[in-house]
Amino acid sequence: MTDDLAPAPTTVTTADGLHLEAQWVRPARPRSTVVIAHPHPQHGGNMHSLVVSTLFTHLVDTGCAVLRFNFRGVGGSEGEHDFGEGEQLDVAAAVATLADAGPAPVPVVLAGWSFGADLAATCTAPEVAGWFLVAPPLRVLDPGRFKAGPDPRPTWLAVPERDQFNPPDQARTATADWINTEVHPVAGADHFLVGRTDRLNVLVDRFLDTLGT
Repeated sequence: MTDDLAPAPTTVTTADGLHLEAQWVRPARPRSTVVIAHPHPQHGGNMHSLVVSTLFTHLVDTGCAVLRFNFRGVGGSEGEHDFGEGEQLDVAAAVATLADAGPAPVPVVLAGWSFGADLAATCTAPEVAGWFLVAPPLRVLDPGRFKAGPDPRPTWLAVPERDQFNPPDQARTATADWINTEVHPVAGADHFLVGRTDRLNVLVDRFLDTLGT
């Protein structure tokens, strides 16, 4: 990552008035525009967690505009953990912040890992072009909250082959009635994707190519 593409701090303001700590990179002519949500705060998740950082760096290096943020109560973000309820407002605010950052609103790909993937699946803001969900447990909230499921916009699930919480076959069953959704196993990986994050980079590139954003 070159100095001119170094992450810059910004603030995401939620509908309930909280200010969330965030970083973004905004090239003048981005290949795509992506928001990334982090894993569970009560298990040490934040916007610098492994998969979030890997995707952020790769997407910036390939010319994308990217925003990552800390959920409420994490790091420098105001508020406190809300067990997936208030965090839905956090995701929606992050999408709106990046979509509206340029001279005109642009489509945003919404990505997330684990808890962040589940929360990403709750957001069907009009700016969302599609969802790239990494190792979603699909149990942070009631299944009816995953609004990406019945939405016709494309969703890819990047599911570790050895995921301890929701392996590929289980993910396929859980999303059998989702529209325009594909499950892509990540070979050799478990839920934490240590040593296998390069395979996510390949998958996210493929997903962005299908969108043409």
